[in-house]
Amino acid sequence: MASYLQEVLSMIMMTPNASSTAEPHINPVASPSTTSPSQTTISNIIAFLFSLSALRDWVKLIVLGGFFETCRRIVLGMYSKLISSFWMNAYFEDQDPCYNWLMVWLSKQPSWKKSRDVQISTQTYGAKSSSITLDGEDNYSSQFKSYRKLSYLPSLSVTYSLWYKGCYMNIIRTQQETRWYGDKENTLQISLLTRDRDILVHLLQEARQEYMAAQEHHMCIFVNDSMGNCWSHVASRAKRSMTSIILDPGVKELLLKDARDFLESKAWYSERGIPYRRGYLLWGAPGSGKSSLIHALAGELGLDVYVLSLGKAGLDDSSLNGLINQLPERCIALMEDVDAVFTHGLSRDSDAVGALANLPNPSRSPTASTPAPSNNRVTLSGLLNALDGVSAQEGRILFATTNKYSSLDSALRRPGRMDVHIEFKLASKYQARELFLRFFNPRNTPKIVEDNETDSGDSIGSADSGYTSTHDTQLTVHSSFRENKFPIEKLKLLADDFAEAIPEYGFSMAALQGYLMMYKTQPLEAVEQIGAWLQKEKEEHATKNQEAQTKKVGSLEEEKETLEQEVTKRVEKAVRERLEREKLEKELMEKKVESWLIERPL
Repeated sequence: MASYLQEVLSMIMMTPNASSTAEPHINPVASPSTTSPSQTTISNIIAFLFSLSALRDWVKLIVLGGFFETCRRIVLGMYSKLISSFWMNAYFEDQDPCYNWLMVWLSKQPSWKKSRDVQISTQTYGAKSSSITLDGEDNYSSQFKSYRKLSYLPSLSVTYSLWYKGCYMNIIRTQQETRWYGDKENTLQISLLTRDRDILVHLLQEARQEYMAAQEHHMCIFVNDSMGNCWSHVASRAKRSMTSIILDPGVKELLLKDARDFLESKAWYSERGIPYRRGYLLWGAPGSGKSSLIHALAGELGLDVYVLSLGKAGLDDSSLNGLINQLPERCIALMEDVDAVFTHGLSRDSDAVGALANLPNPSRSPTASTPAPSNNRVTLSGLLNALDGVSAQEGRILFATTNKYSSLDSALRRPGRMDVHIEFKLASKYQARELFLRFFNPRNTPKIVEDNETDSGDSIGSADSGYTSTHDTQLTVHSSFRENKFPIEKLKLLADDFAEAIPEYGFSMAALQGYLMMYKTQPLEAVEQIGAWLQKEKEEHATKNQEAQTKKVGSLEEEKETLEQEVTKRVEKAVRERLEREKLEKELMEKKVESWLIERPL
């Protein structure tokens, strides 16, 4: 090879000399366009290379190979586009509600029972549904163990195939870790072999209907996560009937009517240019039914509840605004104890928690408390802008609860942010009577209810017995009683006696319910023991007030002693300063006299 290259180079170098000997009569100076030796050399090299047959074959191979490769790629690309045109791919992330729709829908598909590679899960995805029933589950109530239903779900990174309305479908569920605290994101991919986009629409509609049917008697609860920038589903709760909420006549009816009217008035708000938002402020004594009313109202209207915890760590004005904007159009946003957020743990008066407000000589002095430090980074200005700013979400119903109405800023209470204000007082006699009837006859039908009368000589325990309070501080379990039947007329008489014994606006509904829980099936004994319970509560309340008063007097004495010490220190300091000032003035006067005597001529 080396000898061949040397021969080629020698032939190239000899080419100019041969041309000069063949034409000796040409004058190189006569023609200005005479070719230079370097250009002649390059052209000769190119001509020589093309004269080689091997090089020509190489060029042909490259051209033909490139042509066929280009054709192959074009054909494959067109084939891929042709095949993909018959497939429709849809991706669903686990943070989106439609992901829950499809997971519930897939768990109900009969084909999953025949699959050999599935994932068993107890997650409900916001809906109380299940496709698996284990042996003995119908009798789980007799076992004191946790009970959870199971569902078939797609395994990770496994391709499943099934048919939907004559359409071939592939399902793949993938999982990948995020960069935030090792959290994992799930993605569901559904591929449909169809050119009709309506198939996907029908699938989503069917999945949503299945999901809504599964949670027909339940409502979803969402809370803002620890990072403060998104909503997380935490639980599904059974809907609560509005009849279970006992308030003074007309209160819950007014609230329900106003909320329904708002949900049906979107066009009315739009025509008048009014922001489509509604806010309700429920304030009053703790345990009076504010949260219970919101729960029942959400179930009656078919809305999910989004609980916004303003005091959660990591939440600031920016993330709060993002959370409000992420709310769906039809939902209930709930901010509980909004007064405690901007007052650093504001204490509640002791007379508000089931206290005897109207009993004779009650002490109403609140317990002394020191404001606790708060890590809250949400400002009042940021909250106001999130509620009704330019970027505020519309269509949601906002509920805010507080125990200190006066502690809220007037800007937060004004119409446009809190349109309806409802006060919740302690239980009235009407509420006490209705609570008694509801407790021992929940359906309010004239059927016979059972009650148990005590038998002094019976000491056999019963699983259905309630609990009662004695003169001691401990609760004792009642023994079983003989069954007696009370008609609804007698039960109403007992309810009247119970309501008559309860002082007007003296106890919270939670306190009365806690008392009745000790007599779950014993309405007669509940009425008989109400006097002793009132006396006991009165004594406990007086003891608490006395302790609070003692603490208050002790704190006042400490403050007085501290003030006296400060006054004494200030007086001593003033006296010292005055003596020093007089001493300086005296020394200055003596110096002036001495200088005057020295300067005076003899």
